[in-house]
Order: sequence, then structure tokens, then C-alpha cells
Amino acid sequence: MLLLKHPERFFLILIWAALSPQQSLQADGKRGLASEDPGEAMQSVSIEEGFMVPYACSIPGTEATFTMMPIPGGEFLLGSPTNEADRKEDEGPQVIVKVAPFWMGKCEVSWAEYRAFMAQYEAFKKLDSLRFARSRMESAKKEVEALPELKEYFDKQATDVDAVTCPTPLYDSSFTYAPGEEPEQPAVTMTQFAAKQYTKWLSGISGEQYRLPTEAEWEYAARAGTTSAYSFGDDPDLIEEFGWYDDNSDYETHAVGSKQPNAWGLYDMHGNAAEWVLDGYEPEQYSQLQPNVLANNAIAWPTKLFPRVIRGGSWLSPASDCRSAARQQSQDSEWNLSDPNLPKSPWWFTEEQATGVGFRIMRPLEPMDTAMQKKVWDADIKRIQQDVADRLDEGRGAQTAADERLPGAVSALKSSGKVE
Repeated sequence: MLLLKHPERFFLILIWAALSPQQSLQADGKRGLASEDPGEAMQSVSIEEGFMVPYACSIPGTEATFTMMPIPGGEFLLGSPTNEADRKEDEGPQVIVKVAPFWMGKCEVSWAEYRAFMAQYEAFKKLDSLRFARSRMESAKKEVEALPELKEYFDKQATDVDAVTCPTPLYDSSFTYAPGEEPEQPAVTMTQFAAKQYTKWLSGISGEQYRLPTEAEWEYAARAGTTSAYSFGDDPDLIEEFGWYDDNSDYETHAVGSKQPNAWGLYDMHGNAAEWVLDGYEPEQYSQLQPNVLANNAIAWPTKLFPRVIRGGSWLSPASDCRSAARQQSQDSEWNLSDPNLPKSPWWFTEEQATGVGFRIMRPLEPMDTAMQKKVWDADIKRIQQDVADRLDEGRGAQTAADERLPGAVSALKSSGKVE
């Protein structure tokens, strides 16, 4: 049975201490787990194995860091009540959903984090070409043999489940970075597929499993035990203290974590960047769910390119679109009108609306099986699969296997001057 360490404070703000990468608590080699009670000073969740605690870590091979917050298991009413101000029809009917414990990104993925992924492009291309040449050319074989970390990486037989495609360089960086490009600002304009590939890359190189949250998990985390329109209550004027939206953003994104967090220590759940979730958009999805459904069984797995669900509202949104239950939908065909490529980029959008779209990562407590991994990380429809394949065939994409040896291989390439 999963219990909060302090059930009497389930819906209250818990005091927690942010950990440096070196201070992350672990039990049995698992990051974010402590075998002993960490005490009153830290937000924690009691589970059978011990305690889920906040943890911070560096992205392997980079200087970028991120922090994950423990989210207790429980149940909640997905959607909004019929009397909620500014409620939309697709937010109901409300249904009870059960959610297993997980960790959620304290903040939205920042440019510092996402640029670490973008920077892999040339290294991915070099690794792919070396992998091909190694088995056919003695000179390439010697090139690999001279770099032990590179040889170790190639000696591991890559499988389809390991392969990650890296986003291509930006078509127009001035557009993508228009609302802000500082390292601490949220990364935006990437497609859902690109966001999923980021989580696959991070999972591979870290040895932990990260993914986008489901729509139900996202709302559960955003509410943090509340039933009001926002995690801070029903008064939309209070959003000034908790989020960046159209009336206070000054037409730009802002540093993640610069407003107040919700009761579970999550920042920017209302505004700044709207956030991708795993679900396809179905206006009547909730009416198809049975009461007490598990969150993993409440997912509307996408069957078409768009629309897909985006949550939380952004710096472009009115306060009403930043409510905990508010749902937005992607419009891919309108968001890449300026893209001159055929097929359109599977990684980037090109229109202003997309400058408000980013994402946040989560990590489930229980490991995902292989079938679930493919669902949450890979292209889910033939259109995306073909667009990616076409780009790779044309040399306008980069793909390689992502595992814990990859950062060492990339570092070897850089140290030898083979990539910048």
C-alpha cells in the first residue's frame, strides 16, 4: 500500500530542500529513493521500498541539470465541474482516475537542457557514418580502435529500441528564439515527437526511464490535491503570483521556476510554456472512461498526426486557459506553414502559436516494459515514421543508439577533434 509520509499534510505545501547532483539520495542504486526517513525538511513520499525524495542530477556528458519532485499516488477527479468559470465542454464529464506514484520535473525543460540534446546532431551523424564504415573500411576500423570509449560504444549491439533521432538544426532560429533563448527559459516549438525523443535520449544515457506525462498524470500533478480551478484557488487574479500568461509575460517566456510553485513543488504548471502530454486529443475522451480507471488505462493513444493534447497554458494564453483542467489541442498543419521542407520537419514548428509549446518530463516509480517504452518514446503513426525515414535517407537527420556509453563516445569524438 502506498502512503504519504505525512497524510495529514497531503494537500499542504511541504517544505523541501533542493539537492545538488552530488546530494541526490539513493537506495539500492535507484536515484530518488531513500531507505531512511529524510526528515521534516524534505518533501518525501512513503512507499514500501522506503521514501521517494526530490533529486537533482546532471545530464550525462553535459553541464545541464534538472530536478525531479516525488508525486504521491492517489486518486482524483479528472476534468472540471460544470459550475467552474470558463469551463469548456471537453473538460468533462469528471471521472475518478487512480494514479501511481511518480517523479515529475520541478520545472519545464529549459533551453539549457534541450540544447544539450540539439548539440548531439553532428556527433550522431559522425557515429552513424563510423558505424557503417567500420565494418567495411580498415581505416575506419583503426579510427574507432584508437578511441577506447568509442570502441566500447560500438561493441554493444544496438537494437531498434535504442535508436534515437536527434532534431535537425533550426530552419529559422530567430523565430524559434523570439520569445527568449536564455538557458533558463523554457524550450519551445518542438513537436511532440521531438519531445518524446528527448525523453528517450535522456533515458538511454541516464539509465533511468523518463517520458512525457499522460494527460491524467499531468492534471493530477498540476492540481496537487486541490479541486479548485487553479492549484492556488479559484481567483484568476492570483495567477500573477504563480504563472506567466498573456497579461504579464511582456510577450516573452521567463526563467523557469521564477514564480511560486504548487503544493507539490512544481513550478509553471499555469503558464510560461504549455506542455505536451502523451495523449491524442479526443473531445469526448472522458465520457469513455470508467470510474476508478488507472491513469495508464485512461490514455487516448494518438492514431493521427494531430490534434494532440497540450496542457497548462502559456505566455500567449489568457488566464482561463491556464486552469488545471483546461485542454488545448495542437494544430500541426497550421503550425508549420512557413516550413519550406517536404516533408515538413518532424522536429520543429514554424509559426508563432508554437512558441508557446514546450514540455515537462516525468519518471514512473515502476519500470516500463518494452511495449510501453516503444509507445511513449517512438513515432506512433506511419506518417511520422516515414517523415523521419525520408529525412534520414536524405542525410538531413541523425540517428544513433542511446545508452549509458553514448556520452563517453561523444566525448571521445570531441576530444579527438572529429566533431566540435
